[in-house]
Amino acid sequence: MRVVQLLTACTAVAATVVALAAPAMAQADQDRAVEGRQIKIGRDHPDARVPFVVKKSGEALVDLDAAAPGTDWAVKGDESAVVSVYVDNRYATDLVVSGDQRLHRQLALGMLKAGPHQLRLRFADERSAAGSASVRLDKVKVTTYAPGSADYLALRYAPVVYGRNLSELGTPYQNATTDTPLIAWHEVAPGTAPGRTKLTYSIVWSNEDGGTNTPALMARWGRTTDIEWIYDVEVDEHGNRVAGSDTYQAANHQTLHFSGQYEGDHALLETCTSNNNMCDKVTDPMRFFLSPLQTRPADQPREYMMDTNAWTYEIMSKEMIREGKIEAASDTAPATPEVSDQRNYLFAAIKKTTDRPNTGSSWVGVSIGVRLKNGGSVYLSNHVDPTWSIQRDDPAATTVELPAGTTADDIQEITANRVVVGTDNGAVVHVTGIKRGFFLGQDYLPQESFLNWSGDVTIDAATPSAVIWRR
Repeated sequence: MRVVQLLTACTAVAATVVALAAPAMAQADQDRAVEGRQIKIGRDHPDARVPFVVKKSGEALVDLDAAAPGTDWAVKGDESAVVSVYVDNRYATDLVVSGDQRLHRQLALGMLKAGPHQLRLRFADERSAAGSASVRLDKVKVTTYAPGSADYLALRYAPVVYGRNLSELGTPYQNATTDTPLIAWHEVAPGTAPGRTKLTYSIVWSNEDGGTNTPALMARWGRTTDIEWIYDVEVDEHGNRVAGSDTYQAANHQTLHFSGQYEGDHALLETCTSNNNMCDKVTDPMRFFLSPLQTRPADQPREYMMDTNAWTYEIMSKEMIREGKIEAASDTAPATPEVSDQRNYLFAAIKKTTDRPNTGSSWVGVSIGVRLKNGGSVYLSNHVDPTWSIQRDDPAATTVELPAGTTADDIQEITANRVVVGTDNGAVVHVTGIKRGFFLGQDYLPQESFLNWSGDVTIDAATPSAVIWRR
């Protein structure tokens, strides 16, 4: 086994806490960690050991590119290979790897003190698909973020999420084959008192085995992944946790105060429902410590995080294929609510506001309609089900199912349609933007967005539909 050396991991660059990345020059000046050569770990082979040196204590991240030849998330029994990552023989995280193509991933390692350390990378035979044999890792790099650096607080309080072991699924290591955590991010907001800051952490899972059904996910949320906030905490002006301020999203989407254990400052949670809600007691052997360094612009839907990590769409689509949630090609018809090949859908996001509270059993939503050049039919995002229209006024993602083979050039116009659920409360809706619109390519990755519109179109009881984009 070839030993790969990382000479140093340095302190992080200075930037605001919500920054996605530091300027290239600043990072080149400060990040002197040396990237290793390719590491191959395999079934029944010794673990790979990677020495590195931390120059200044801080929260550590490891960047790497990973591929698992012979695995395919779309094929039952060949889903993935799992790498278990240890730091100085301390279990840090699992990494679920699927596919032959190298994919960049960023994982958290927790607090590391200055001095020499060692990564140990183990092929987790018991967690990997029977047919998987090896994982290739490239460009392995450890970076530490010291106290006082821009992103330190977001990393200091990031939670660790243990895997799901629901008895009804009947299999161990469930997140190696279903509803696997893909990416995490954090958001920053003012706290409940002067001087306080609130940090909120969210995760994208590849799907949800329970909760909202697949057609409704596509209509109401514009994807079949599951996106949930999992944990939040308030810190004071010195960056210390405000005692009793941290909460988590529990079963049935309840917000409960965290009363579990910490690893340093990292709360330990576990995915414990079929729709990926949390418990604050951990029992599962799998562990996911995803980097939360990314963040979401306030004017973007949560699906923006998938857009900037395009590979998540491929994993999303393949899980639908493997789990039989895609209707057969011979049965495909855009007018039916069943989900067809996800490459048949326009993925869009709109911005709207409703002039009164939009809650309760009666509310006014919005659907998106698409009219093609070659016909008079209007294809609706909600498939004529009022409850599948968009209720929320945040920037919101949705999809519109179109005939197989439709391209951007085939679209003549896009409409916004007022949809009444229950009793019409007279709400007026202002549609003020289309944030993006794209199709998935043959590789299930998002193609370039061709929609970008801003304005102010009003739809009300008298005028329930309006064109918001026309070619």
